Amino acid sequence: MEDQLISPADSRGSPAKEQQAAGVGILLQIMMLVLSFILGHVLRRHKFFYIPEASASLLIGLVVGGLANISNTETSIRGWFNFHEEFFFLFLLPPIIFQSGFILSPKPFFSNFGAIVTFSILGTFIASVLTGLLVYLGGITFLMYKLPLIECMMFGALISSTDPVTVLAIFQELGTDVNLYALVFGESVLNDAVAISLYRTMSLLNSHMSTGQNIFTLVVGFLETFVGSLSSGVGVGFISALLFKYAGLDIDNLQNLESCLFVLFPYFSYMLAEGLGLSGIVSILFTGIVMKHYTFSNLSEKSQQFVSEFFHLISSLAETFIFIYMGLDIVMEKHSWSHVGFIFFSIIFIVISRAVNVFSCGYLVNLARPAHRKIPMKHQKALWYSGLRGAMAFALALQSVHDLPEGHGQTIFTATTAIVVLTVLLIGGSTGTMLEALQVIGDSNEGHIGDGFNRSDGYVSPSQDEEESSSNRFKMRLKEFHRSAPSFSSLDKNYLTPFFTTQSGDEEEHETLMPSPRREVYLSRN
Repeated sequence: MEDQLISPADSRGSPAKEQQAAGVGILLQIMMLVLSFILGHVLRRHKFFYIPEASASLLIGLVVGGLANISNTETSIRGWFNFHEEFFFLFLLPPIIFQSGFILSPKPFFSNFGAIVTFSILGTFIASVLTGLLVYLGGITFLMYKLPLIECMMFGALISSTDPVTVLAIFQELGTDVNLYALVFGESVLNDAVAISLYRTMSLLNSHMSTGQNIFTLVVGFLETFVGSLSSGVGVGFISALLFKYAGLDIDNLQNLESCLFVLFPYFSYMLAEGLGLSGIVSILFTGIVMKHYTFSNLSEKSQQFVSEFFHLISSLAETFIFIYMGLDIVMEKHSWSHVGFIFFSIIFIVISRAVNVFSCGYLVNLARPAHRKIPMKHQKALWYSGLRGAMAFALALQSVHDLPEGHGQTIFTATTAIVVLTVLLIGGSTGTMLEALQVIGDSNEGHIGDGFNRSDGYVSPSQDEEESSSNRFKMRLKEFHRSAPSFSSLDKNYLTPFFTTQSGDEEEHETLMPSPRREVYLSRN
C-alpha cells in the first residue's frame, strides 16, 4: 500500500522528504474519509436521497482531483492516490464481499437462488454479448468509433458488471420487499464473477487464441470457475467452523487469538481461490454465508461482537475509499474525449441490453415458477433500473488500458468513466423516486424486512386468487419445491448444525437481510 501513498516523482531525494510526502498523502486521505462520512450522515439524517453516500464520496474525489488540477499539484496527488486494479481486487474488494455474505439472511437468498443464478449467469452473458454486438454494429455503420469485434466484446463484458451499492443503501433506508433486495444483491455479487470471467476469456481470445477453442473454454471454464470457487468458499467455511468448535478458543485469555483467526479465514478463502485461478469474489461470498451460519456461533460472546463490528467497519471504510479513489482517478487520468459518440451510443446500448437481460430472464424464471411465486413486473423494472455501474467496471476498464493497444483501451476507459459517473449520480440520486413510482416501498408486508422470510415460499402474488387455475405442471413443480425446501432445512437442522456447531440445531436464525447494524442504530434514533 506504500506505493499508493508516496509520490515517486516529486519526492526524489532524502528518505525524510519521501516520508513527509507520504504523511501528507495519508493526511489528505483521512480528511476526505472524515468529510465523506460526515456528509453521508448529514444526508441520511435529513433523508436527502438525491445524493446518496456513494455519490457524495465520488463527488468529494472529483472536487479534490479538480482542485489538484487547478493548483498544479496534480503530479503529487496522482502519486499519492493512483488507483491500481491490483490494490482494488486484493485489498478493498474482499472485506466488502465478505460483509455482504456475512450479514445475508440465507432464507430469501437461497429461496430465490435459481432466479439469482439465472439473472447473474445467463443474464450477464446476454447483456455482455448484446452490448458488444451493438457497439460493433454501431462502429461499422459509422454511428460511433469503430473497434474490432473482440474488443467490443471485452467492453461488453466489463460494462455488464453491476455495482448497486447506492441503490441497496436506499432500499435499506426506505424499506422494500426482501425478495427484491435479495434479487438485486445476489445478481450484483455473482454477476461480477461472470463479468470478470468473460472479460478474461475475451482478453485471451484477443491474444490470438483460436475462436472455436475459446468458445468451448468459455463455457467449461466458467462452470469450473463457479463450482470450484463455491466449493472452496464453502470448504474454508466448514473448516473454520470445525476449528473453532474443537480448538477450545472461547475462553477469556484467548479471545484475541480467536478473533484474529476468524478475521484471517475470509482472506485465506479469497487468496486461495485467486491463487487457483478461480473467482475470489464467489469464494469469499460463500465463506461469509457459511461462517455466519456455522462458525459464528462457536465464538465467545465478546468475539462475536468484535468480529461483527470489525467487518462492518472495514467494509464501510473500503466502500468509501473506493468511491473517493474513483473520483480522484476520473479527474486525473488521461481520457480520450474525442469520441463522444462512442460514449453516447454506448449508454443507449447498455440500457437496451440491460432491459433484454432482465425481462427475458424474468420471463424464463416465471415460466418455471408456480403462479404464487412469480416475480412481479414492478420488481423486474426495479431490477432493470438498479443496474448501475461502479468500481468493478472501472477497475476492469483501467486494466483494458494496458490490455488493448492503439488507444482503444483509453477509449473504453473514458466511456466507462462517463457511464460510472452518470449511473452513480443519476440512478443513485433518483432511486427513491423510482421506488415510489413503482410502488415497491413497504412492498408486500409478508416479505418486508423483518418478517419477510419466516416461511420459504418466496414471492406471494397479490392476484393469487385469480391465478388458482394453474396447470398440473406448475402444481407438480410447486409440490417438488415444498418437498425440497424442508428437506434441506431438516438436513441442516439434524446433521450440519450439530456437526459443525455447538448448538443442538433447535435455535432459529432471526437475522434479516437488511438493515445493517449501522443503519439499525441510525433508524432507532429517528
